[in-house]
Amino acid sequence: MSLGLIVAVAGVVAVAILAAIAGTYWFLAKRMGVQISSAQKEAEIILQEAQKQAETIRKAAEVEAKELVFQKTKQAERDLSRKRSDLDRLENRLRNKERTLDSKIENYDQREKTLARKEQELEERLQRINQREAEIAQLELEARQRAEQIAGMTAEEAKCYLLEKLENEVRQEAAAIVRRIENETKEQAERKARQIITLAIQRCSTDLTTETICSTLTLPSEEMKGRIIGREGRNIRAFEAATGVNIIIDDTPDAIVLSCFDPLRREIARQSLEKLIADGRINPARIEEVVRKVEREFMEHLRQEGEQAAFELGIVDLHPELHKLLGRLKYRVSYGQNILLHSIEVAHICAHMAAELGADIQLAKRAGFLHDIGKAVSHEMEGTHALIGADLCKKYGESMPVVHAVAAHHNEEEPRTLAAVLVQVADAVSASRPGARREALEAYVKRLQDLESIASSFPGVEKSYAMLAGRELRIIVNPETISDNEAALLAREVTKRIESEVQYPGQIKVTVLRETRFVEYAK
Repeated sequence: MSLGLIVAVAGVVAVAILAAIAGTYWFLAKRMGVQISSAQKEAEIILQEAQKQAETIRKAAEVEAKELVFQKTKQAERDLSRKRSDLDRLENRLRNKERTLDSKIENYDQREKTLARKEQELEERLQRINQREAEIAQLELEARQRAEQIAGMTAEEAKCYLLEKLENEVRQEAAAIVRRIENETKEQAERKARQIITLAIQRCSTDLTTETICSTLTLPSEEMKGRIIGREGRNIRAFEAATGVNIIIDDTPDAIVLSCFDPLRREIARQSLEKLIADGRINPARIEEVVRKVEREFMEHLRQEGEQAAFELGIVDLHPELHKLLGRLKYRVSYGQNILLHSIEVAHICAHMAAELGADIQLAKRAGFLHDIGKAVSHEMEGTHALIGADLCKKYGESMPVVHAVAAHHNEEEPRTLAAVLVQVADAVSASRPGARREALEAYVKRLQDLESIASSFPGVEKSYAMLAGRELRIIVNPETISDNEAALLAREVTKRIESEVQYPGQIKVTVLRETRFVEYAK
């Protein structure tokens, strides 16, 4: 607020106060009947006092206004000083940046000169290199001509010689690489591939098809064949529709043949037909009734068979559904070996080995007993029987060690426990022991001969022996003809020939032996 405005406001306020006081006294004087003259005198006195007070207020306002102007002036001087300080700092920063930029520009100039000098040096070096290459090319040409004169060979002949030598070296290196890769992947890749092939073969027809898919039923009389066929074949059609089994009626006296790939359905059909023959009433309605009754009884029979096998092993608290699945294994075979008996045998072997090693006997026995449980339904579900069996065990409350041992017994999973390894070993022992699985003698002998003839057909092989019932082929090679790397290649090539030309169950181990013997006689 300016000084003039403050003074004007103070004058207005003083005049207003004087007017108010004068009016008040005049009104009081008139009302009280005081004489005008005395009132005027008093008013003049009051007006003089008011003027004095107004002058005092004006002076005080002037002092206050001067004080305010002084403070504002000082504040403005401080703000100006601060702004000057900021400007000085900014000017210093700009000056520093300018010096930095000048220094960088100078460095860039020096670097550019250095690069130009190096570029010139590189060009000179490149010229020297080109000149050197031309000299080397001339020397190579002279050396080649001289080498041809000395060796008595042309360049093409020398090239063929070098290529042949290089080819031999590459073959050696390739053999070393193959050997290394084979050692890394053999345990997983070959076992997995052979296992897949074996499982596929087991689920398809084999040389023992007639023995595994047919059952012969003896009839009390030849007349019974006509009653089984029925009028216009209605009885035999109803029976085949109810059981899913084919009835083969041939010229064999007093006998018929039941044919079906599913042993459970074939057994149900056999028992149903026996009951129908014993009853004598054979018609479509009676056939359906008997088949349904036999199916119910057969399911209970499967459960009892599973319970009996578990009881013989001392394995308790198995889920009832596992008992049924174990009972179904009684009617499954693998190369003539009954799978339920095989499972019991594996359980005993696992228990004995666990006892020798100080491991958990009950765990090993339980895992060995359930290891092939997946084969009970493997023809109905997708996947390998080991993984299917592991899923079933997990579903019906078995412990994780048992589930893992079942899943790993064919290396679908890497064995991580002692029980899993014991199941693998016991399964192999039970399946490969002599007499465990049937095979025609002629086919067996021919397979062994084929193995030895394949090995002997390769150059450098001195002797070959088929061992362990054809599960291992040992090849002895001439150490002077075949190196270590070539021996690795030979094992791989023999394996390929066997896989493509020979039919065999499981897997065949090919072992190539290369050794150098030194014999001296002391006289």
